[in-house]
This record gives sequence, structure tokens and C-alpha cells, in this order.
Amino acid sequence: MLRSCLDSERSVLLRLKDNFILNKSASGHTLAYPKVSSFLYGYINFNNSLFQLHHLRRLNLTDNYFNRSEIPSAIGNLTRLSRLDLSWSGFTGQIPYEILQLSNLVILDLSRNPLELRNPSLKNLSERLVNLKHLDLHKVNVSSTILQSLANLSALTYLSLGACELHRKFLTSLANLTQLTYLSLARNEFSPDTLSWLAKLTKVTTLNLDSTNLYGEVLYSLKNLTKLTYLDLSRNQFSERIPSWFGNLTGLTSLVLVLNEFWGSIPESIFTLKNLKFFYLFDNHLSGTNKLETFLNLKKLKWLQLSRNHFSLLSTTVINFTVPKFSLLTLAYCNLSKFPDFLLSQNELEFLDLRGNKIRGLIPKWIRGLFAQTRQVLDLSENFLTGFDQPTVVPQWINLRELNLGSNRPQGSLPILPASIYHYFISNNLLKGEISSIICNLTSIAVLDLSNNSFSGMLPPCLGNLSKSLSVLKLQKNNFSGPIPRACEKGSALRMIDLSQNQLNGRIPRSLVNCNMPGFLNLGNNQIEDTSPSWLGRLQELRILILRHNGFHGAIGEPKSNEFPKLRILDLSFNKLTGCLPSRHFQRWKAMKVVDIGKLRYLEVDISFEAGERSWVRDFSYSMTMTKAGVETKYERIQDFLVAIDLSSNKFDGCIPEDIQMLKALQFLNLSNNFLSGPIPSSLVNLSNLQALDLSRNKLSGEISQELMQLTFLGFFNVSHNQLTGPIPQGKQFGTFGNNSFEGNLGLCGNPLSKKCYPEGLSPPPQSLTKKDDGEDSWFQFGWKAIMLGYGSGVVNGLVLGYLFNPMKHKLFKVNSSPRLQYDTVDRKAVDKAMSGVYTIFTIVECFDLFLPSQERFCINRGPHVNVEFDGSTIVKLCCV
Repeated sequence: MLRSCLDSERSVLLRLKDNFILNKSASGHTLAYPKVSSFLYGYINFNNSLFQLHHLRRLNLTDNYFNRSEIPSAIGNLTRLSRLDLSWSGFTGQIPYEILQLSNLVILDLSRNPLELRNPSLKNLSERLVNLKHLDLHKVNVSSTILQSLANLSALTYLSLGACELHRKFLTSLANLTQLTYLSLARNEFSPDTLSWLAKLTKVTTLNLDSTNLYGEVLYSLKNLTKLTYLDLSRNQFSERIPSWFGNLTGLTSLVLVLNEFWGSIPESIFTLKNLKFFYLFDNHLSGTNKLETFLNLKKLKWLQLSRNHFSLLSTTVINFTVPKFSLLTLAYCNLSKFPDFLLSQNELEFLDLRGNKIRGLIPKWIRGLFAQTRQVLDLSENFLTGFDQPTVVPQWINLRELNLGSNRPQGSLPILPASIYHYFISNNLLKGEISSIICNLTSIAVLDLSNNSFSGMLPPCLGNLSKSLSVLKLQKNNFSGPIPRACEKGSALRMIDLSQNQLNGRIPRSLVNCNMPGFLNLGNNQIEDTSPSWLGRLQELRILILRHNGFHGAIGEPKSNEFPKLRILDLSFNKLTGCLPSRHFQRWKAMKVVDIGKLRYLEVDISFEAGERSWVRDFSYSMTMTKAGVETKYERIQDFLVAIDLSSNKFDGCIPEDIQMLKALQFLNLSNNFLSGPIPSSLVNLSNLQALDLSRNKLSGEISQELMQLTFLGFFNVSHNQLTGPIPQGKQFGTFGNNSFEGNLGLCGNPLSKKCYPEGLSPPPQSLTKKDDGEDSWFQFGWKAIMLGYGSGVVNGLVLGYLFNPMKHKLFKVNSSPRLQYDTVDRKAVDKAMSGVYTIFTIVECFDLFLPSQERFCINRGPHVNVEFDGSTIVKLCCV
């Protein structure tokens, strides 16, 4: 008979009683805390009563969320633990050193937490926890560690180092772990030659090398791993034929080769793998013609993915054998010309993808019959389908979760769907008419995409009632008119709203602020008449705001709060906004101040849903049209680090504010076609990531700052049709800009314009002589004018005047001598005796000639110095030598 808990532990257990399941030993000590997926939330700290259970043998806190707290150092008190599972639990930070005190651990799972294993390191762990048989560190950062120490864990049978940022670490020590049956090195970057030792792991049954940068001969090190049941080589760089020896791995139940560059035909030996249940080949370069029946001979297949290759699938009408019952089947872009007949018997399908084929005509009634029993996903997009055989009757689709009919040829009104639908895509078709209020019966809808059709009329007022379930709403490129319906209720799930390119009018409904989750809002190209939309700054998650081509008017007021903290793209072009540019807003746009140079990511919405017995995740990328470098550009996907502002074609006036320099992540800035005045701020040079700058068609004046040449990423620059003056900066990227970047400024001169800044044959001075000093005009600006005053009566008088009136003369002249000058003695009564002495004139231009009266010839050489000597009775005539 089991005894009750010891008094010393009773109070502890009472405090934990609601959140764990007890296993009691005869001693009365609590030995296990295996509460799994109890959805605990909050912080866990050193004083938590859990760490007083010193006799605990098994602790499982997986599938909880401890609010990114650190693993308490008190974990070291549980020295009798043999199993510790903290996976998926929301811990973060450095793994505590006290974990090394758990020397009895046999199973340790810290996976899928943003943890670091630095101090202690993996080396420390391998030296102290030598009894480990199961070690899972998936997504734990161990990048600073040395992996040779893993050889100490000779009892390991399960090792997962996926996504650990290993970065080509030396891995040969893993060859000593000969008891391994499970090994995952996925999502790390290795050199192929560092994994040849895999051939020694002959007991391995599961091997995951997904996204490890592999190619070439390393593939053949797997040839003798005949006990493999699961092999994942996806997302690598294999560029060769699929090896025929794969047929020798007869125990394989899962073979994953997706997203490589395998080419040629599929070897016949693959079709001898009679135990295959999961076979993934999509996104390769496989070619030839394959009979569908050869795949159907693999009787145990449940998941088959052949999409996005270069081969054609042939399907015969009559199949005289029993075909496998698929759960998932993707045959996208396989050159199918009709619905395969074997689908008639597939009553267990949960996911069917036939997009991108050449299937024509009506969708047959039996297709809908397939989905009567299971909750399914059906993708028929990018075919030549013209509609349903019975368009108004869909009772059999009561379990359908996702339907994609985009990019086909159906006409008429919107097909009716059951209320069970989660995702409905019917974009890029020929549908027309009004949207019935029946659509509001889709109370589970999360994604609704009716874009790029010919729908018209007003949007149903009830559409806003769907906001608690709806995450993605795409109605762009139609002919909808009238006001935008009340957008959101409190608690809205909307994250992406695109109503652009319609004929919607009126004001933006203020209820939109109840949509506290949108990251993307596009109302561009409509007929909206409203005041400044700065109140939308209350949408704290908003990253992209596009309101171009509407009738927004008035000044952008002062910010009232922490507005637009995550905004990265703003397009208010082609409106009627007035007043000064919103400098106070520039100060508050935090996301535009941070330069993100991390991994390439795209802005998208991730939505999960249940279909059948599985959860599915869909990624929906943001897309937009924006003026880039003077050209309307369609972004099918938007990079996460893209930062752009387009305020062009409004009525803004005043100066360009200095505060704009705070937006250091800015890549595209378009302020063209306004009434801006004043100079172009030299502080724009602080926008070091700027790639395109359009200030054309304003009233800007002054010179183009030479400092802008430091914008080394600048690929597009347009200041045409302003009132700018002076020389155009020369060199670097400015040498790539054409005439149309500067035209329409009567005072500008220099390349690429035909108007020159200097007489024929002259070049500008070195940059060091054109800078201002202590607020004075540059030597060149004043001195050259003085020299030209003497052009009519002789260059000597001009040189003297240039010297006498130059405020920097004492800095520009010094004693020196040069063998490059020839001296001719002349009478210089006009020269004051104070000029006597030896001086040096800094060179300012390339050697040039002026043909003057009395055979006077003038030359200044561009070299270290040009020397002129005055002795009180002579003056020097300078000549080229």
C-alpha cells in the first residue's frame, strides 16, 4: 500500500496541486512532475516551491509559457533528476551553471527556447552530464562552443543540434557516438567535407540534414546507413541525379529531398521502397515523363509531394490495382491536363494541391464528394477552370477548410461556400456583380481574397462583423464603390487589409483603431476624402501604410502620443496634404531609425488552422505597388528591412526639416512635386542607407552639397525642376546620374548638363580649396572672381587683385621654390612694395592657357605648388613648362 506524502513535502504539493500529476513511491516522496501542456503562464523564479522537491526524479514543463524568464539557478537543487524536459516553455537567456549539478540526468530536452549555452558551455555539459542518452538542444545557441567534447557522451542514442548556429564547427568527434539512432544537424551551415564521418554511424535510423549547405560527395557517405527509416536532405545544394543506391535503403519510411537541384529522371530503384509512407520531391529539376501508376504502386504511401519539377505525369483511365489512400497529395505544376481518375477513390484526403496544371472545364461534382468525410485543403489555382458543374449547390463541402480557385477563368457571381471555410481565395478571375451579405455567414473565415476581379457595388455593411475571425482581407483591384464599412470590433484579429484600386469614397471609419493588430493597411487608389490620417498612428503594430492617390487634405498635425512605433513604409503620395513636412513625427518613428542587417526575411502573416487530424500553417506575404527610383514598382513580397517614405505630389511647403536625418534606416525618400523651398540639407548625408532620393519639381534653392557624394548606396537621384545653383558634385555615384536628374535648374552647371561652370579648358579646384573657413566664402569663389576682373587688361592685374582681396591670403601663400617656373623680368610699378617677398600660390586647376593682349600667356599647374617670386622690381610671368 502506498504511503501518503511526507509532511515535509505536503505544503509544497498543496501549492502545486492544481498544476501537476503525482507519482508516489513507497517512500512517500514525490518522484515525478510530468504535467504536460498545462498551458501555465507567468514567471518562474528561484523561490518557486517546485525546487523544494529534492527527491524529484522526472520534471516535464514542456508546452507552457514562462514569459521569457530565465531558468532559475535553483534547478540545481533537484540533484536526483533523471529526466528534465523544458522544451517549448518560453525560457530565455543563459542556461544556469547549476544545471551541471544534475549528474544523474539521462534525458535532457531544452529545445525550442531562445536559450544560450555559453557559460556553462557544451564542453562543460559534456564533461559533467556523462550519463546522458537523450540530448535535445534544438534552437539553443551553442555557437561559441567546441564540439569535440561531445565524444564524452558515449551513451548517447538521441542527439539534436538543429538550428544551434554551429557555423562550420569541427564535427568529426561525433563519429565516436556510435550508439546514435537519432541525429539532427538541421539548419546549420557546414562545409560538405566536414560530414564525411557520417558513414560511421551505422546504427542511425533517423537522420535530419535539412538546410546544412550540403552538396557533392557527402551524399555518398550515407550509402551504407542501411538502417535508416527517416532521411531528410531538404534545402541543400545537391545538383546531380538521385542516386540509384537509395533503393538499397529498404527500411526507409520517409524520404525528403525537396528544394534541391536534383535533375534527370527518377531512378527505378526508388519504386522498390515498399515501406515508404512519406515521399517529398517538390522543387527540384527532375525531368522526363512519369506514369502516375508507378507511384501508386507504393502501397503504403500517405504523403506524396511531386510539385514544381520539370517532368510530366501521365494518368491512365483504368487502374486495375488497389491504390494507396493518401492524406496529402501535391501534384502542382506537373503538366496534368485533367483530374486524375484515381482521385475518385481518395476519401481520406486532407490536402490536395493541383495548382499550376492545364486542367480545363468545369470542376466535377465528384471532387466535392471527396471532401465529405474529411476536413480538407483544396488548391486548384492557376488552371483553366471555368466554374462548377452545379455552382449554387455546395452541401457536400461542409468540412472544407481552404479553397483556392485563384487565377482560373470562372465568370459570373461569387460561388457560395459553407460556413466552415477558413481560407477562401478566388483572386485573378473574371467574376463580377455585387457581393451578397450572405458572405457574412462565413463566421470562421480567417483569409478572404477576392482581389483582381470585376466585383462592383457597395461592400456589405456586415463585413466588419467578421473581424474577430478574419486576419487577412484582400479586396483590391475591383470596382467596389461607396463608403468603407465599419471596420473592426474590439478584439479584432485583422492583420492585413488591402482595399486598394477600387472606387471607395467618404472617410476612413474611425472604428479602424479597434483593429489593434494590423501590420499592413492599403487604401491607395480610391476616392477617399478625409483629413490627415495621423490618427492611424494608434495602430501600434502597423508596419506598412499606403494611402496614395486619394483626397486626403489639410496639414499633418503634431503627434499626440507614441504614434507609428513600428512603421517602416509610408506612402501618402498624390493627395492634397498641406503645411510643413511632419518633422515631429520623424522624431517618433522608431522603426525607421534602426538599421536591420540581419537575415533576409519577408513581411508576412502566419496563420495556423486545423484540417483533419493536423494543424496547417499558411504564410501570406504582404505585397504593394510603390514608386521606386521614379518607376511604379510591384512588390510581390516585401523585405523586412525595406524602409521607404513617399510624400510626393502633395502641397507641402517650407524647408526640408533637419529631423529627417534621424531616420537612419531610410532607403527610399520621395518628396517630389511639392512646394518645398530652401536648401537641400547637407545633413541628408547621415541617411547612409539611402538608395533613392527624389526632390524634383519643388522650389529648392542653393547649391547641391558636395557631402552628398558620401551616400555610397545612392542609385537614383533627382533634383530636376527646382531653383538650384552652382556646380553639380562630380565623381563617385554622381557620375552615374543622367541629364534628367538635374534639368530645369537654370543655375546648375557641370556634367552631365551641357552648361559648363568654367571657361573652356578649365577644371574645378581641388575639393580641399572649395571648403569654407570660419564662415568666409571659399578662396575659389572670391579669388577666381577677382582674377576674372583682370581678364580684359591683363592677367597680372587680375592676379594681384585676387591676392589683395582674398581673406585667406596668408593661409594660401608660403615660401617655397620650384624648378618648374620660368621668370621674365618686367616693370611692375603698379605693384605695391608690400608685395615684396617670396610667396607660393597653391595650385587650383589643371594646366590651362589664356590668350591675352600683348602676348601675355598665363599658366597655373596642378602640382604640389606653383611658385611666384617678387623682388620689388620685377613681376613674374607664369608659363607652362
